Amino acid sequence: MLGTDILKNTQVDNELSGQIIGAAIEVHRVLGGPGLLESIYEAALCHEFSLKTLNFQRQLAVPVRYKGVVIRDPLHLDLLVEGKIIVEVKATEQNLLIHQTQLLTYLRLTGIHLGLLINFGKRHVKDGICRLINSG
Repeated sequence: MLGTDILKNTQVDNELSGQIIGAAIEVHRVLGGPGLLESIYEAALCHEFSLKTLNFQRQLAVPVRYKGVVIRDPLHLDLLVEGKIIVEVKATEQNLLIHQTQLLTYLRLTGIHLGLLINFGKRHVKDGICRLINSG
């Protein structure tokens, strides 16, 4: 039964990530890109999620613990969709490794399995999408 549960969760994650990617493509199609600020793409993506009736949290504060103590300054996730997928929004010309590292850190700290890095700074947003999995 455990294998069936994992398969079902993977299928749900794939469907949800497909909806998120579809929303990002729609935002990029309507607003164009590159050229706008990250915050504008993030706000438009949130509106698109609302239209698709996806639950999300924006700029979610995540406490950072160090040796059992919560450090004063939390991290802020751009978006958490359906409590299952972290979406990190960027609007840069290049896909940088540090952005993937940032998302992997968010995944590790939250225990969330799947994250999407979406860079609206690319001419075609599909070239700016990176799917990352927390294997730890």
